[in-house]
This record gives sequence, structure tokens and C-alpha cells, in this order.
Amino acid sequence: MNRLIPLILAVALFMENMDSTVIATSLPAIAADIQTSPIALKLALTSYLVSLAIFIPVSGWMADRFGAKNVFRAAIAVFVVGSVACAFSNSLGAFVVSRFLQGMGGAMMTPVGRLVLVRSTPKHDLVAAMSWLSVPALVGPLVGPPVGGFITTYFSWHWIFLINVPIGLIGIALATRFLPDMDREPTPPLDFIGFALSGIAASGVVFGLSVISLPALPPATGFITVLVGFVCGALYLMHARRAANPLLALDLLRNPVFRASVVGGGMFRIGIGAVPFLLPLMFQLAFGLTPFQSGMITFVTAIGAIGMKLTTAWVFRAFGFRRVLIFGSLIAAGTIAVYGFFTPQTPYAVMIGIILVGGFIRSMFFTGVNALAYADIAPEDISKATPLAAVAQQLNIALGVALAGGILEALTGIHGGPLTLSDFHIAFFVVAAVSAAASVWFVRLTPDAGNAVSGYKGQPTKTKETVTSTVG
Repeated sequence: MNRLIPLILAVALFMENMDSTVIATSLPAIAADIQTSPIALKLALTSYLVSLAIFIPVSGWMADRFGAKNVFRAAIAVFVVGSVACAFSNSLGAFVVSRFLQGMGGAMMTPVGRLVLVRSTPKHDLVAAMSWLSVPALVGPLVGPPVGGFITTYFSWHWIFLINVPIGLIGIALATRFLPDMDREPTPPLDFIGFALSGIAASGVVFGLSVISLPALPPATGFITVLVGFVCGALYLMHARRAANPLLALDLLRNPVFRASVVGGGMFRIGIGAVPFLLPLMFQLAFGLTPFQSGMITFVTAIGAIGMKLTTAWVFRAFGFRRVLIFGSLIAAGTIAVYGFFTPQTPYAVMIGIILVGGFIRSMFFTGVNALAYADIAPEDISKATPLAAVAQQLNIALGVALAGGILEALTGIHGGPLTLSDFHIAFFVVAAVSAAASVWFVRLTPDAGNAVSGYKGQPTKTKETVTSTVG
């Protein structure tokens, strides 16, 4: 395996994942500079997520039509242009449009980057390669807030975006030099109806959930938008059954291994997606810590995530996907539940140790579930599987934040007062239960599921008929 490939892709994806959260701590400064309110400026956060939801589904078709390497480099360029536009925005409208442009680049970077990795990596090396590609998704959201706060405090919020220019240019140069040239695949005409329906469905759900959990607009707007998203989602399902080449190939979900990765991994992401929202909020509102102190505590998750890369491939080779994902999801969910016992009197060393273990286990889980998605997918279907898995990930992360926000809102409505420490504890217990439920999907896997990728030799390989009858 060429180890430069996952590292190059990881650098670009880290830029995207960090940037998606880096402005969170800088909203007041940006809002004051462009003469708007921080609440209204949260529309910029939402516009980025909406752009991802619209354009991720078409990423696989674009990669096949124009070449994965070409699309990946173009995506970095679009992201950089959007970053520069953000830095020079002087009004709310300009900033929202600039973030949307950034999202267009980000929507192509993640799934196409993963597509490049899968196509250029032998199956037996995929777990090791995926272990590096999963680091940005875990580290970026944690690094973003403290980095954003530091840059805004000691420099200017504009540098949050301008710093992406040299990173992006280096990423394009490295991709040009080291990423393999890939032949363009035969592509059918673009499914425009499917593109419209899937875009409205995914963006409607993401936008609606964001508005509900971060009410920059009246909550009723969020509920109506979510409803529109679900209606369009149902219309897409009807369209996909009739279309010869639907944009999102939902028939891939008939594959039990791919289905377990998407659905089981999705349930786990709902719980995990709530943690970056709940944990800093609890530290700041219930413990009285500063944003910087909170960020320094939660940052140890990144250390755990990176540390796991040294042993991930060995763990899956020794125990197989089924066993590791079952126990990994349960142990990771258990660490989330333990957060519900944190109090201001809990020693920092204890909290840091538990958060470190949680980052360690979650990193292993995400590496495995991402690699499992491609374990039983034919080479010609990889470009179809990638956007489908990416769309599911974005929706589930948005669901996680909405779930956490909804729990806190419901609890404050019940006791009629401000947020209390017990409200956060209950929220952690609920999201931990959701993450733990993901294990059900991995219990249904056969012991030899994904052996060609993991290298696990503990069970004899079953025939395809046996696998189908056992799982089905």
C-alpha cells in the first residue's frame, strides 16, 4: 500500500472537518464585524450542511464522469475559493453564500477522497488505510473550536478561512504528484429527477433539524422543512424503483454487509454526533469552565483517535469485523454513559482518562465500519456505494445534534428552569442507549463477514449461499 495516498487525502479532509466547526467559537466576533447577530449567523453553519446534503449524492457520478483524481483536486479548489469568499464577506447574505460554496467543495472532497482510497488500495490493506482517513472526522470537530478561539482572540477571524489557502494549494500539489491517475468510468446520463428529489430530501432534513436544535429561525420552520424532506425522500424511493440508473443506488442496501455498515454505523453516529454538542456545553454551563478549558479537556479524544491507528489493523485481523464492532459499539456507548456521572467534583485526571478511552474505541469503530462498507461491494459499484454511505453519515450526525438539543429542550420544559447538570446526565444516558443499539446490526453478521478486508482467519469461509441464508 502506498501510505502517502491516505495521508494526502487525510490532510484535505482534515481541513474540511476542522473548518466545519472552527467558526463555532468565532461567531460573536464575525457577527459584530459584519453587523449581524450570532443567532442569525448560525444560518451560515446550516448553509454549509445543506450544501453537503445537496451535492454529496452526485459525487459518485461526477467522479466516474470526470475522473476521481480530477474531481478531488477541483473540490479542494472550490473549497479554497469559498474560504477566501468567507474571509472577505461583509454581510450576512455574502457569508451564507460563501459557506454554501465551501460546502460544494466539501461535498465532493470526502466521498471522492474515500473513493480514490478504495480504488487505489488492495482489500487486505483497506483497514490500515481507512484508519488514517478516519482521523480527520474525529479530530477536526475537536480541534476546530479551540483553534478558532485562539485565532480570533490573538489574530483576526479572517485567518480562520485564509489559512485554508496554503493548505489547499499544498493538497492540490500533492494530489497531482502522488495520487494515481484513474480511468473515467462509463457513466449513464445524470438522473436529474433523482438529484432534485434527493437534494431536497437530504437538505430539508438537515436544514430542519439544524433549525430545531439551533433555532436561528422559528422552530415551526424547522418542522415544516423536515416534513418536506421526508415527503421528497418518499418520492425519491418511488422514483428509484422505476429509474434505470438512479442517483443513489438504494438496491445496494440489500447486501447485508453494506446494510450493517450503513444502518448500524448510522445509529452509532447518532449517539456520537451528540457528544461534541453535549460535552463542551456541560463543561461550560454546568461546570463553569471557560471555552478554552473545555476544549483542552475534550481535545484528548483526538489523542485517543490517533493512538488507535497503531493497532487498528491488528485488532481487526485478530478478531474480525463482527466481534470487534459488536464489542466496540457497546464499550464506546458505555464511555458515553459514564459522561453522565461527571460532576464538577470529578477529578480532571479521571475525566480525561475516560474521554481518552472513548476516543480510542470510537476511532477503532469508525475505521472498521467505514472499511466494512466496501468489503462485499463489487468494484463497479464502489462509486455508487460511496455517496450513499456519505449521505447517511451526514443525516445521522445531524440527527445526533437534534436529538441532544431536543432532549435538553424537553427537560427544561418539564422542570421550567435553566439547564441543570442532571439534564446533561439524562441526555448522555439516552444517546448512549442509541449508540449501544447499533450492536444489534453487527450481531446479525456472519463471523467471516469482511474477512477479505480484515484478514481474519478465525472462521472458515462460508459460501455465498450460506452467508445469505444465515444473515437473511
